[in-house]
Amino acid sequence: MFESAELAHSIDKKTYKAAVPGLRAALQDAQYELKENGKIPVIVLVSGQDGAGKGETINILYEWMDPRFISTLAFSEPSDEERDRPPIWRYWRALPPKGRVGIFAGSWYSDPIRQRLQNEISLHALDARIDQINRFEAMLVNEGALILKFWFHLTKDGQRARLKALEKDPRTAWRVTKWNWDRLKTYDELQDVAGHILRMTNTAWAPWIVVEGTDDRFRSLSVGKILLDAMKHRLASPESSDAPVAPPLPRNIDGKDVLTELTLDRVLSKSAFETQLAKWQGRLAELVRDPRFKERSLVCVFEGSDAAGKGGAIRRMIAAMDARQYQIVPVAAPTEEERAQPYLWRFWRHIPRKGRVAMFDRSWYGRVLVERVEGFCSEADWLRAYSEINDFEHDLTDSGAIVVKFWLQISADEQLRRFKERQKIEVKQFKITDEDWRNREKWDDYHRAVCDMVDRTSTGEAPWTLVEANNKDFARVKVLRTVCQRLSAALESVPANNKKRAAVKKKPEPS
Repeated sequence: MFESAELAHSIDKKTYKAAVPGLRAALQDAQYELKENGKIPVIVLVSGQDGAGKGETINILYEWMDPRFISTLAFSEPSDEERDRPPIWRYWRALPPKGRVGIFAGSWYSDPIRQRLQNEISLHALDARIDQINRFEAMLVNEGALILKFWFHLTKDGQRARLKALEKDPRTAWRVTKWNWDRLKTYDELQDVAGHILRMTNTAWAPWIVVEGTDDRFRSLSVGKILLDAMKHRLASPESSDAPVAPPLPRNIDGKDVLTELTLDRVLSKSAFETQLAKWQGRLAELVRDPRFKERSLVCVFEGSDAAGKGGAIRRMIAAMDARQYQIVPVAAPTEEERAQPYLWRFWRHIPRKGRVAMFDRSWYGRVLVERVEGFCSEADWLRAYSEINDFEHDLTDSGAIVVKFWLQISADEQLRRFKERQKIEVKQFKITDEDWRNREKWDDYHRAVCDMVDRTSTGEAPWTLVEANNKDFARVKVLRTVCQRLSAALESVPANNKKRAAVKKKPEPS
């Protein structure tokens, strides 16, 4: 992939000076149109060889464009806060909102390259990370992002000459360190790893652009024109197609599904409830204080029919925990800030660090439930959301999180009874809204959406627990018992991060 970037490309000074004013004006015009359009974020990844001009290119883009609408994020070794979460978490936090340009100096490619060079991961593990990256970028593009991935290339001799020139100039000597010269010794290994990664992630939706970094003028003009052409083309393109990306699940011809087969009127006597409640709250208190939990986190998802008792179940859980250890995340309609990002962004920002608990009162499943049923997103959006949600939860569990998901189901008659009860009791009147009554009219549509959701997103790592909730006491005990059982089983197993440390270290296999 590097052949065309080893041809000694160059631009003379006269040509460069003549081209820059028009390019600058056009870039700023496109930038303002991007802002006015407000539907497209631009993500620019800047990667490549040391000394190939990554920093200079970022600086020239700031000079040529309006810096008020650009953000640059540089990533080095992850902080303790970042290590306590999935590796992709820190990049999710840095995504630019719609209408802005985000430049990533270092990106989600940096860690896999470094880990492979240092023999921390096998080629098989690297390919697994590559698959995750491809799916992540596909999700960003499907959410409207324009992704430009630049790799700045130098030959080995070119890199050596470049480092010497930078070191010789007093204005740039500070940029060359012993680390850079040591990296030159691993040039061939980096080319091998980078070539493999670029080849495997050179997708139709986010292709790599390899730019020769020897000549500053050629490099700057090339990047500027590529960025301009990509922005203009994207802004002039019609909205993406709403064609479905997968067929709907077929209905069972015998009328049975995961909800119809629930026995909703499961009962629990008052005395049994009090005994079981004390037992499982005590057990939960022990588990979240277990030293092993410091290397894990707990993510609980509460979904269910309106008035099914999600809040009551959450309150019984938090009664067993220190308030400093958990966070309750109520999910309602997205804010303006959240609508400017991919829909999963607002959930990533609440993912707990190790040793902590997050309870989502409604969640990312809104995309395949309320947004699907009410038509707040296209069919293509909610159909692809199933795989994107599975990827999201895989990232959580792969980093050591324990994901426990509940659907609380009640009958239509029981829901009606609870609605009327809420209207009568003053302290509960805020819980009942016109929207709740409207949702009852779409009971069958929500029923089908829930069944599809369970079938497509109940995985071995993050299975759904369906809770028979006509009896609140029975439901609350089942929730507590399930959380304790899942948490206990996870703490007995080898933590995910320990498995990674135990990976065999050996020389990289040929790629």
